[in-house]
Amino acid sequence: MIFNISGRKPNPKTDEELIAEFNSTGDLDLLGKLYTTYMPLVYGVCLKYLKDRDESKDAVMQIFEKIITEIPKQSIGNFRGWLYVVTKNFCLMHLRSMKSQNEKLTEWAADPVVFMENSSGLHPIDEDGEEMEKDLSDCIKRLKDEQAECIRLFYYENRCYSEIATLLKIDEKKVKSHLQNAKKKS
Repeated sequence: MIFNISGRKPNPKTDEELIAEFNSTGDLDLLGKLYTTYMPLVYGVCLKYLKDRDESKDAVMQIFEKIITEIPKQSIGNFRGWLYVVTKNFCLMHLRSMKSQNEKLTEWAADPVVFMENSSGLHPIDEDGEEMEKDLSDCIKRLKDEQAECIRLFYYENRCYSEIATLLKIDEKKVKSHLQNAKKKS
């Protein structure tokens, strides 16, 4: 530790001095030194908004990466206040993004086409039993001819939409429509 003549520890560089030096040199060690001082603040804000320790730790690192490019673009008078706002905005954008992803996933899962095509365990054909087979056969007999044929080809012969469309000489969208309508009726 270096002491000046009065025996007191010399004043460390201010936030503004570290920022100015980082802007002129691009030295990440300087920025790291500055950021390390405020990491508890950043982590605390992240934890407040994200409510997850691991996500908050990841966010602390992502925010550091973000400020590397943001600091040179900004005129920062109060680094602590500026960093708080950057952190808060980062968390809000992250939450908004997660909400959007969850809404898209929910919407996707609710799509009847996705549900039909990817939920093979829910198809009656996959269930065992003679009675189930008889019930299925009765349901199929009550369908229109094209719907019944689409069901037979899709579930019993494991044909894809394009194969069914080619065999029946109809559009693929019509095949999907017949399958959906047949399921609704049965």
